[in-house]
Amino acid sequence: MLSAQTTQCSAVYGPVKSWRFGLSLGIDPIGVISTCSFNCIYCQLGEIQKYTTHRQIFVHTAQILQELQAIRSWDGVDVVTLSGSGEPTLALNLGDILAVAKRVTGLPTVVLTNSTFLGDSAVRSDLSWADMVAVKLDVLTSKQLHQVNRPVAGIDLPAILNGIEQFRQEYRGFLAIQTMLLSPPSAKMQADYIQILQRLNPDEIQLNIPSRPKAIKRNLDTRGNEFSPHPEVSQEDESNLDKIGRKLTCVNTDIVQSFATRIQEATNIPVRYPI
Repeated sequence: MLSAQTTQCSAVYGPVKSWRFGLSLGIDPIGVISTCSFNCIYCQLGEIQKYTTHRQIFVHTAQILQELQAIRSWDGVDVVTLSGSGEPTLALNLGDILAVAKRVTGLPTVVLTNSTFLGDSAVRSDLSWADMVAVKLDVLTSKQLHQVNRPVAGIDLPAILNGIEQFRQEYRGFLAIQTMLLSPPSAKMQADYIQILQRLNPDEIQLNIPSRPKAIKRNLDTRGNEFSPHPEVSQEDESNLDKIGRKLTCVNTDIVQSFATRIQEATNIPVRYPI
């Protein structure tokens, strides 16, 4: 088995406030070097440093256990979320990390995944430890996949959709589909998206917009930027984030709300989005 990355950083961060999950304590199973099978054009981590489909241990479970045990109080924390510096399902010890997090904290566990490895039975087995899994589905065509998510060679949209469907059939926890809206969806896109949702049948849809800047250079602080800023972050610190990142244009909230209403009326699946 491959060893973990030698350069160590704190794997547990936050808690940070999430519009989806409340106050969330983050666990980063990837570590110092951002590692993913995608290089999304909106990623708050900036340009991904290592593109791969190869699973390995990046951060030892023992380090994560030690950091969790050092936390004296879980008051106010709602969930433990695995995300951080890349695609968490690349971590070979993902199942062990989830089991440890559940045992130490007693809190619900969430995994945010880009969905590229759901066709792997070992990954699906690891994810079975999570109380909630939010799977990414940003696009509806292979061309859009390469324009928006920019995957490693060999990853295609049909395999991603089949993986989500297979995971849905096996998983007994709460499944959400997370979609980043980069532009107003056309009528055809909305209809096609609804059709796919009816096939995948998630428990919830999460429509997101790129409200945080994309980092210009790698900075571990951006691990929490999927979430809204912690209440203790000052306005001055918030403005400094803009200086290290490139702001992306957001879709108007009214458009997101209209799309959410259409989805919910057509599918009866709850839809959430940031307000």
